[in-house]
Amino acid sequence: MSLQEASDARKARLVALRNRKEGISTVPNGDSVLLSRNYDPETRTLKKHSKNDVLTTDTVEKDIEGVAEKILAEDERQRAQELDVFNIAPKRPNWDLKREMEKKVAKLERKTQEAVHTLIRQRLASQKGQSDDILGAMNAQEKALDVEDQPSDEDE
Repeated sequence: MSLQEASDARKARLVALRNRKEGISTVPNGDSVLLSRNYDPETRTLKKHSKNDVLTTDTVEKDIEGVAEKILAEDERQRAQELDVFNIAPKRPNWDLKREMEKKVAKLERKTQEAVHTLIRQRLASQKGQSDDILGAMNAQEKALDVEDQPSDEDE
């Protein structure tokens, strides 16, 4: 192939391309022109052919056409509902306070039980007359005196 023939072939392809863009479908010299069946280079989108061979383009806008209206309708419906305070408030309003206080209360409960046991031991010891503290000893002594005084009252 010479340079002249290559140049003529290129010119023919350019004319065919120009005619195709303008919508003229005549093909010179009976040569077939390569067609992009599924891709449109001008719009850079895919082509879709229906049964009637009508060209339709697939766009994102067509896919999401009804989605925006659905979202707006849902939003309006939610705004129309009254704000219910019981749905917002927790079922147990002081659950966080209870959670934080559990450790402190457990420690205090243990100390309280120890104090109660100590008081019970002191009372038992004071009743027997064996008390370590002064108050318990005084109470035991008063009880002992009362017991001694009561039989003397009965004797008279």
